[in-house]
Amino acid sequence: MQQINVSVRLQKFLASAGLASRRSAEKMIGEGRVRVNGEIVQEMGKKIDPREDRVEVDGIPISGPARKHYFLLYKPGGYLSTVKDPFGRPTVMDLFPPQLQKGLFPVGRLDLDTEGLLIMTNDGQLAHYLTHPRFQINKTYHALVRGIPSRSELQTLRKGLVLDGKTFLPARVKLLSAGKSTQQAKLEIVLAEGKKRQVRLMCKAVGHPVIFLKRVSLGFLTLGGLKPGSYRRLKKGEVDRLYCLAPE
Repeated sequence: MQQINVSVRLQKFLASAGLASRRSAEKMIGEGRVRVNGEIVQEMGKKIDPREDRVEVDGIPISGPARKHYFLLYKPGGYLSTVKDPFGRPTVMDLFPPQLQKGLFPVGRLDLDTEGLLIMTNDGQLAHYLTHPRFQINKTYHALVRGIPSRSELQTLRKGLVLDGKTFLPARVKLLSAGKSTQQAKLEIVLAEGKKRQVRLMCKAVGHPVIFLKRVSLGFLTLGGLKPGSYRRLKKGEVDRLYCLAPE
């Protein structure tokens, strides 16, 4: 597996640690007050790995921002993918004990009635990578739809759609099963973007509204043995691989 170096500019690290503004941090560096691994650094473009490098200002060790937390959550239906709801409805935060909630937020969103894989973290940089359209990280959904899509309708989904002025990129679509007696079908849909209610809108556009929707994977991550409402911490190697999916 490729090893990733999650590096940041020294002045950004000092600012994020709450020591000073970015400009003041640059002044400290220029004055020779900052050491990295025991050596004075006056180079403004110097990058460090906060997990490995030791940083000191005026001889005082500097700790970085709060420890980063990463969880893979199996979001059940009936929970909002938000930190707070003004109407008091259940949110994904309610699935975590109070001691873990501080600073956490969901990466992207799943609709209220949609269940499945959701990453929860306090790492804004990783959240940006995983949600920004230009990185195009694959997300796989299983959708139970009303009716059985024809070959031409499946091909329409594969080619992409324009709905109400919004462009939906081509998707990988596979018919997993079809029940003639129930007149329902199960589709696997892989998207490289994540527009609001995208799967539901696409399926409705070809005449097959979604009955049940579940996100089963994001990149290389899957739900594994998790049950609805349960979660696990991501391993360091998994976090590194997520960064590798969307390098700067």
